[in-house]
Amino acid sequence: MPHPAPEAQVVDGGSASKPQRIIKLGKTTDDSDKKSTNRRVKDIELCVPIVYGTIAFYLGRKASESQSHKWTVYVRGATNEDLGAVIKHVVFQLHPSFNNPTRVVESPPFELSECGWGEFEIGISLFFHSDVCDKKLDLVHFLKLYPEDESGPQSTKKPVVMESYNEIVFPEPSECFFARVQNHPAVIVPRLPAGFSLPAPVENMNDKGRGDTKDHPLSQWFMNFSEADELLKLASARQQVQAHIVKLRRELSVIDGMPQPLKPAASYECI
Repeated sequence: MPHPAPEAQVVDGGSASKPQRIIKLGKTTDDSDKKSTNRRVKDIELCVPIVYGTIAFYLGRKASESQSHKWTVYVRGATNEDLGAVIKHVVFQLHPSFNNPTRVVESPPFELSECGWGEFEIGISLFFHSDVCDKKLDLVHFLKLYPEDESGPQSTKKPVVMESYNEIVFPEPSECFFARVQNHPAVIVPRLPAGFSLPAPVENMNDKGRGDTKDHPLSQWFMNFSEADELLKLASARQQVQAHIVKLRRELSVIDGMPQPLKPAASYECI
């Protein structure tokens, strides 16, 4: 299980710089790779920026000894786009004291809400569609109910927000996956070489219009990462450089196949 990414705390819906972590998932290695319907796009990587976290509200006068806060744990796109084209379902592992502590959310938005009084680690497992990745991604998030500054009474209107940012990288994605998300706003897609074509997606999940969190009731409290635009630009530039490297490799492979003239040894060459 990967260690949790560095977390940034925001109280009262403030803003913070974005801690970045890149998680690269290995491609499928079973026989399904050999099927023509799941062929791989070589030398290409897809990047999916995600945010996972919790928002906790103090219940004030409605609070009891066992239920002092109402909180929501979630996984969302870094720009609040629908992640349903990539993630099939999410499993949240709560504290054993909760009824049915293993909760499965089958469709976006991937979230659940509960009430309680204690802080604890929540296990978050991401399961992907079969043409995306056959490995799950395990994350851990700490549920925080109380602000760092506890000098005064806790507000019932301003929540405690904890969020973490990750970039999930899928090397050599399947053609079906690539075709489905090539125009998806939640996925960073590299520029393809000229003349490269992909099969038409079997199901266009981009048009379903479900699962995004842009109009979510809690969206006003989502963390405003000050470096979001810059990091997305850097990720896009990284993909462009990778595409250029692929082009150079192909050109070199053509050159390597041609007869080469003998080169005189340089005077500084070590023998």
